[in-house]
Amino acid sequence: MPASPPRWYGARVPRIAPYAFLTPAVLLFLTFFAVPGGYAICISLRSAKVSGGGIGVREEQFVGPETYTRVLSDVEFWAGLGRMLAYAAIVVPVMLGLALLFALLLDSSVARARTFSRISIFLPYAVPGVVATLLWGFLYLPTTSPLTSLTDVMGTGTINLLCSKAIYFSVANVAVWGGTGFNMIILYTSLRSVPSEIYDAARIDGCGEWRMARSIKIPLLTPALVMTVLFSTIATLQVFNEPMTLRPLTTSISWTWMPMMKIYRDGFVNADPYTAAAGAVILACATLVLSLTALRLVQRRAFGEDR
Repeated sequence: MPASPPRWYGARVPRIAPYAFLTPAVLLFLTFFAVPGGYAICISLRSAKVSGGGIGVREEQFVGPETYTRVLSDVEFWAGLGRMLAYAAIVVPVMLGLALLFALLLDSSVARARTFSRISIFLPYAVPGVVATLLWGFLYLPTTSPLTSLTDVMGTGTINLLCSKAIYFSVANVAVWGGTGFNMIILYTSLRSVPSEIYDAARIDGCGEWRMARSIKIPLLTPALVMTVLFSTIATLQVFNEPMTLRPLTTSISWTWMPMMKIYRDGFVNADPYTAAAGAVILACATLVLSLTALRLVQRRAFGEDR
């Protein structure tokens, strides 16, 4: 007959269980976020300076906020930040608007071929970002784009979608094409979790699909909309792959076109990890502030909170 567990076993297990489940998440957080973030802050407070006469010796020294002052006084950094905000102003509303529209259409009672439609809309998200950007880049390039033949036939002249006037929309189009399906799945899943009795009661009261979407579905989607707005804002503020991949195809994108590109150039091209670390910390703080601001605005608009 097996021995019975000690008396303290039943009382201690419930206390230990939450910490045991949290341990993997805490370890991942420390390994991939807290430790690298702390190291970046330490590096950003130092710099390599030449000391001594003659040839001199290049030594790493503590400089405090000097590196941050240099980054914040850099015109290229602020110009890239402005371009990033303009890019986010295009991507977030368009991507989430399309995701909401597709989710509402798929959830309507008249929708057909829902499985095929969901897969078709979600499929671009499964394509790696670099591959998708290369595909769109060759569609944009006048020498390889099928649009060139079409415009030649129409006699409208060559359309260069990689010129300085269209580059924001071209880069944003790649992000919208790849991210709409992911956000649509989140919103559609939230709609499917709504009890069908609510829709049945609305139909009995004479609500059509449009009225039901506007008065019932969209208000019930508020938590999911807040989450997608927050995640989309964070993603667009850290854009790197799309402009970096398109950069060899056009002169409209420079090394400092986006803040992440400037950070990459400082750290890996100019071999200046101190400036790159300071720029990364500033960008992380700016992303946090803007994300919290966007979250507050969305919550106030959605819940009608007067804060």
